[in-house]
Amino acid sequence: MGGAIAAIIILILIIWVVLSCIKIVPQAHAYVVERLGAYQSTWSVGLHFKVPFVDKVARRVLLKEQVVDFAPQPVITKDNVTMRIDTVVFYQITDPKLYAYGVENPIMAIENLTATTLRNIIGDLELDQTLTSRETINTKMRASLDVATDPWGIKVNRVELKNIIPPAEIQNAMEKQMKAERERREAVTRAEGEKKASVTVAEGKKEAAILEAEAEKQSAILRAEAQKEKMIREAEGEAEAILKVQQAQADGIRMIREAGADDAVLKLRSLEAFAKAADGQATKIIIPSEIQGLAGLASSVKEVITK
Repeated sequence: MGGAIAAIIILILIIWVVLSCIKIVPQAHAYVVERLGAYQSTWSVGLHFKVPFVDKVARRVLLKEQVVDFAPQPVITKDNVTMRIDTVVFYQITDPKLYAYGVENPIMAIENLTATTLRNIIGDLELDQTLTSRETINTKMRASLDVATDPWGIKVNRVELKNIIPPAEIQNAMEKQMKAERERREAVTRAEGEKKASVTVAEGKKEAAILEAEAEKQSAILRAEAQKEKMIREAEGEAEAILKVQQAQADGIRMIREAGADDAVLKLRSLEAFAKAADGQATKIIIPSEIQGLAGLASSVKEVITK
């Protein structure tokens, strides 16, 4: 019985040892394997077997991109202003062997390297440049950290300044400056608006005056054209009247001629015309001798007819 129990225990131990020698490396991971304390190989994704009691998985390495947020670090600018800046570093392990044997504590090493690099960069900048040059600072820090961490099998993909915290008195001064700047911009905007409104009103008045002048001009032109048309119509009427009078006279003369009138009839017509002329307000009338004889003849004829 005792031998059977021992055999079962030994069998269980053998199975456990065999199972412990079977390793499955998941996606985005790598295992660093040592044999008798020395580096043996790096296992990538898949199924692997190790020699029992000889091989050992020394380090399990995550190959995904990782993010580490460092606490704010005190830095001094070129113009001797002390501020606090916290950074965020995005890194990725590219060589598991170097990562396992390059540095004892990679995260602490990156944090200290980030702090010293940040102090060196900020020390060459003034306060205003520090506040407005985040992209430049990020680029310089990423390049410096990438070179420094390359022997550790780490690639720094990106570095971001999370917060820049100046001293309280600097913040108050900046707030007052920003308030003054906003008030100045507001005053400038209001003045520009009033100027534009004045210019618009002036342009409107000018345009109205121009339109009024144009209307007056058109009205004057229309009145002149109407007066011209009136005068033309009146002249045409007078000319037509004169033409009709002359036509009537010509018709009368033609009818007299067609009737065979002699000189006596013509003289009588002249006497009638003279009589009409005598009806006016003339104080002196000169009567031709021919008409005087004709007048006497007419009186004699009138007396004979009367008797």
